[in-house]
Amino acid sequence: MKKFWYLFSMGIIICSSAAGQQIPGGVRIQPRIRVISDNDFSGDPDGLFQLAHLLLSPSVDIRGIIGTHLRKGDPFDPSETQATNAAKKAKELMDVMGMQQNIPVLTGSNVAMPNDSTPARSDGIDFIIREARRTDTKQPLYVLCGAGLTEIASALLKAPDIAGRLTLIWIGGQEYTDLAPPPPNYSSPEYNLNIDIAAAQAVFNRTQVPIWQVPRNMYRQAILPYSQLVLNVKPHGKTGEYLTNVFEQLMTRIQGILNIGETYIMGDSPLVLLTALQSSFEADPSSSFYIVRQSPAINDRGDYIYNHRGRPIRVYTDLDIHLMFNDFFAKLALHYR
Repeated sequence: MKKFWYLFSMGIIICSSAAGQQIPGGVRIQPRIRVISDNDFSGDPDGLFQLAHLLLSPSVDIRGIIGTHLRKGDPFDPSETQATNAAKKAKELMDVMGMQQNIPVLTGSNVAMPNDSTPARSDGIDFIIREARRTDTKQPLYVLCGAGLTEIASALLKAPDIAGRLTLIWIGGQEYTDLAPPPPNYSSPEYNLNIDIAAAQAVFNRTQVPIWQVPRNMYRQAILPYSQLVLNVKPHGKTGEYLTNVFEQLMTRIQGILNIGETYIMGDSPLVLLTALQSSFEADPSSSFYIVRQSPAINDRGDYIYNHRGRPIRVYTDLDIHLMFNDFFAKLALHYR
């Protein structure tokens, strides 16, 4: 026990001399994990909401941000330059937040993979490979995917050796029928999986990368009422105003087509919950729950099929939404104190 506390105190001394972020009015917090944020920031603005939360989280070292594509012709961004636009949106948010740090913002592929064995090409793909192959750090690396899997699938196909050097956390995939029913009038395939089915096939069927999956029934738990957006986000500086305006513009646009009520699903925010908000000792997202199950294969329609050779993956079954949103509200308020 004495040895533990000696090492613990030495760790504090060593860490205190390293770079870190300081919560206003509090202690300096050191990064303890590396993350790469991979998202369709020109699409559903829940990706921007998640990115703002991530940028305010001092325990993560954001190594890079990758703007990625949507499905061709997606109403959120029907252009041919979706990934390019996504990278621009990420930079725009960082400018608003005053966080022009040395975080590279890269453009992913503007198109999906042609099949499950031919990688796409992009700066984002090459960046994932370089970061995963680093040997000068022992901090674990998480690739956070809030949309399709084009970049990580392509990186794994180009450099199979990196599969054991990172953990993929993916917001996507439909429900597992033994765990939850689909929602009324559900889409099939699930939205994020449908962005690039070939990439999902490559990741699930052809690689051994560790996966923490947050399927549709789980990311739909991340419901934020509009009242909370107005009360706990909008008043807090340029970031709060920016994020609220983005959602208000979208809600106004959608209301002309569909009455969406008074809530919005911030489906990408669990990416922060499962990384920045891991427990202090024996680090893990200990307030959320998962099962370990055999990875399915994915067919050409985007359906799960039994795979007797599937490796174990985490599938989340309960998320600590209370912790996730309250942490964001607090960090946003402190950022503009």
